Amino acid sequence: MDCRFDFPALVNNPELVYLDSAASSMKPKATIDMINKYYTEYSTNIERGVYKQAMEATSIVEETRKEVADFINAKSSEIIFTRGCTDSLNYVALMFKSILKEGDEVITTPLEHHSSFLPLLKASKDIGFKIRFVELNEHNQITVENFKKVLNKNTKLVQITHVSNVLGFKSPVEEIIKLSHEVGALVSLDGAQAIPHERIDVKALDTDFYSFSFHKMCGPTGLGILYGKYELLNKFDPVELGGEMNDEVTKTSVTYKEVPYKFESGTLPIAEIFGAKGCIEYLNKIGYDYIHETSLSLRNYALSLLKEIKEVEIYNDIEESTVIAFNIKGVHSHDAVMALSEHNIAVRAGHHCAEILHTDVLCVPSTLRASFYFYNTKEDVLKFVLAVKEVIKFFKEVGLCE
Repeated sequence: MDCRFDFPALVNNPELVYLDSAASSMKPKATIDMINKYYTEYSTNIERGVYKQAMEATSIVEETRKEVADFINAKSSEIIFTRGCTDSLNYVALMFKSILKEGDEVITTPLEHHSSFLPLLKASKDIGFKIRFVELNEHNQITVENFKKVLNKNTKLVQITHVSNVLGFKSPVEEIIKLSHEVGALVSLDGAQAIPHERIDVKALDTDFYSFSFHKMCGPTGLGILYGKYELLNKFDPVELGGEMNDEVTKTSVTYKEVPYKFESGTLPIAEIFGAKGCIEYLNKIGYDYIHETSLSLRNYALSLLKEIKEVEIYNDIEESTVIAFNIKGVHSHDAVMALSEHNIAVRAGHHCAEILHTDVLCVPSTLRASFYFYNTKEDVLKFVLAVKEVIKFFKEVGLCE
């Protein structure tokens, strides 16, 4: 199956080898067409209007909410539209800020994206609860054994990445969720890097909260999802106040709408929600078996070739990942990524919003990250590896590469 021609940005840039899908994926025509449909056929607000276009647009938004719910095996009332995974994770932190107290404990890990960790850090400084980190094993992975060492009766929340955005390691979330619930703790998963590659079933996981962004899974930017169990969402007050999330307002009081609407203040990203509808239908058509197998196969092919290059240092030499975190020895990642760009190779450089992992665990300031998705090809892999060799040759000539 050749999916490359479904993506206009790849068709319009035939020389581009795009290996930065972990940052943001390419968008298929199915997503773009639905965004255009909103702007060309509707372009109205939702909920507020009782004329035909507004009511039809509202209906499509609610249809999309149902499709998102079906996509992750949830109820429509458990799906909150947000501005992205960062927004969703901030919502979770703000909800828990209202119930956590000094002496409580929250568990997280050194693998976390800043969007997962920083809201907790701020809340802990405001309230005084303790953040405990799961120690990683010798392969920089989260294990159940190490998780047990920090879990106790004071644990109230476990905020953990489902899949690491730097190393691509999958956390043992099923066991972690079960153990957490046994001590009365709730679990919030950062699913931004998991859901692009595997079918997520929130009911089977039994997670309390699940956050993700659409732009990493062939959907539009500016749209995220916060899933929460209905009975939990019903207990929390809204974290943002404004239009359309309230039922009745007086000079001295306010009543809120039911879940999920009480968490959706102001005008939603309507065009993006239309795009999400097209995205979900496209991914269902392609199928997650194909998406996962293709991405993993291409990544492991690239890994096998990079391992033959002695000047390349690889930080996640395992088969389960769809990303490769690496450096060219003696060359700063930002210099390397610019040199690779001259060969039309798009990879990421930096600490990937996971600075604790880089400084405290990998002990490097930054890395290169090549991430693979189902629209990539073996030709992309060969061009990428050849470009790495050419870049190494260049830096050796100027005396930088080891």
